[in-house]
Amino acid sequence: MAELMVRDGTWTFDGEVIRIVPGSERGVHKLRQYLGEFTVPLAAVAKIAYEPARKGGRLRLRLRDGADPLLQATGGSLPDDASPYQLAVDAGRVDVAEYFVDAVRQALTLEQIPDGPTDRYLLPGPPVPLTAAGVDGIATFDGERVHIEWRWNTSETKRQWGPRDFTLTGLEAVEWQAPSGLESGYLRFRLYGAAEQPAPDRDPNSLELWGFKKESGTTALLAAAVAVRLPHPSAGLPQARTAGTLAAAPATEAPAALAPPTGNAPAGNAPAGVASVATTPAATASGAADDHDALLRRLRELGELRRDGILTEEEFTATKAAVLARFHTAG
Repeated sequence: MAELMVRDGTWTFDGEVIRIVPGSERGVHKLRQYLGEFTVPLAAVAKIAYEPARKGGRLRLRLRDGADPLLQATGGSLPDDASPYQLAVDAGRVDVAEYFVDAVRQALTLEQIPDGPTDRYLLPGPPVPLTAAGVDGIATFDGERVHIEWRWNTSETKRQWGPRDFTLTGLEAVEWQAPSGLESGYLRFRLYGAAEQPAPDRDPNSLELWGFKKESGTTALLAAAVAVRLPHPSAGLPQARTAGTLAAAPATEAPAALAPPTGNAPAGNAPAGVASVATTPAATASGAADDHDALLRRLRELGELRRDGILTEEEFTATKAAVLARFHTAG
């Protein structure tokens, strides 16, 4: 038995699984706290390493590609502080961290665990039901169906579609992307036959994300809960849905464009297509103006979120500073 207990969390290895428990202190990312305690089977581990630093260091666990639905859904875009597979090691626990690494490496060698990709998920994913809030909407997932309700501040494009419902049989994949600079992140439900996706603030199949720790934590977990119930991307062609399998067959023809419902058609029954977004020279030339408009829109909406009690004063101040810093960096 090897155990490493530090302020950032506790890792325990019994020869078969690594039990990961996040720390409860203020600096621990919300995603890790929401995920809570979980176990990683040795068969899912590719490598483990300890990286020394001036004060302490960092323990890093790398899983085999395709083993974890959380990593699959987020596509490697999780920030370092949000990753449940990293642990900050205090200076006084370096020897224990090195012993922990040796114990896991020895077990990987003895059990002859390959470090290549897997064709099935080896971790179960977060439990359901789950609710996740983005900037412009709230998504819920009960294990079979995703439902999205839009907030008051959603774009007119999304509002025209009304509330959204997706069944697992209609989904090809779920995607999660962290925000970067003034570019919004997103939680996107990709439908079969969809073409190139619009920007997240105009895509009725996406929630827009700005990167609040609470927001990014819950949306990433919901993405993982959906991903683990879809056919594994390395398992070959989707199979027919059976009593123990959730799968889907692709549409025979991709919809030509994404358009909101028209006439008297109910918004909830809108067609499931996604349009491509073309970039013209004029649009490229107006990039600076677009950035400025995006900054003003974001700052205005931040003020409204604080006024409505969605953001605390501390969250508002920190996020406003981050937005301004990103704008100056981008410029």
